[in-house]
Amino acid sequence: MTVTAPVLTTEIPGLQKFATGKVRDVYDLDDTLLLVTTDRISAFDVIMPNGIPDKGRVLTQLSRFWFRQLRPIVTTHYITTDDDYIAQCIVEAGGTLSPELRTALSGRAMLGVKAQAFPVECVVRGYLAGSLWKEYRQAGGEQHSVTLHGIELPGGLRESAKLPQPIFTPATKAETGHDENISQVEAARIVGEGTIWQLAETSIALYNAAAERAARNGILLADTKFEFGLHRGAITLIDEALTPDSSRFWDAAIYEPGHAQPSYDKQYVRDWLESSGWKKEPPAPELPPDVVARTADKYREAYRRIVGAPLPA
Repeated sequence: MTVTAPVLTTEIPGLQKFATGKVRDVYDLDDTLLLVTTDRISAFDVIMPNGIPDKGRVLTQLSRFWFRQLRPIVTTHYITTDDDYIAQCIVEAGGTLSPELRTALSGRAMLGVKAQAFPVECVVRGYLAGSLWKEYRQAGGEQHSVTLHGIELPGGLRESAKLPQPIFTPATKAETGHDENISQVEAARIVGEGTIWQLAETSIALYNAAAERAARNGILLADTKFEFGLHRGAITLIDEALTPDSSRFWDAAIYEPGHAQPSYDKQYVRDWLESSGWKKEPPAPELPPDVVARTADKYREAYRRIVGAPLPA
């Protein structure tokens, strides 16, 4: 595969950015939003100075795959990732596209409906990993049953163990720093009791469907994060869906509870940064070429393993 230079930022003449996140540049096209997923990568809540080639295309195309797969369960904001149609919409909205810009946007742009986002992250966990494992240990879960965020978990579970059933653990959205896990009761105070119950039910249904689909290709979905909004009164899945940035994917063939599992994500970047002596404060150091290349391969492999086909050229 030909490695292209990473796209770190976009500017579309004639259009103003609606928002700029850690990874996405979002443009307002009147009644729709244009989401452009760049190759930016962050670790420890700091954006790295160099990006990961094809990362934005993987996230966009994998989200497209899942949005289409999950439509029977929930309305999504997804309209299209068709480059020609998106280019037409950009021009109609007053934007100007040079051949170079059109190439840069290819495969990484998605058109979506506008929705009023709920101010909570909807996290579903099928395995005991990440922040939940840390909280479980701190609460003494290795010795006895514990209650975390209103959910009772049996004692004696090991790291990466499969939970008795998937659990819904909402989190607050943090502008900076880490999101904070909260209980469903606390989340109900933010968005309303009826709404949070709908979000929980929908999130778990989405997780179960995605976990079953991923398992067909030998991938375990350890946990994932969804974002929802309201569009014309309907709860709508927005942002991205089941990507290596929002989910923890494991290879079923080498799964072994009792320790952390290798994930299809930016672990190479985190590991290098941990060993580099960096103090986890801006500015971040430049990532070495081998770390960039291995991370890019991991993202492409995630797409190939989940979808069952290579990333489209």
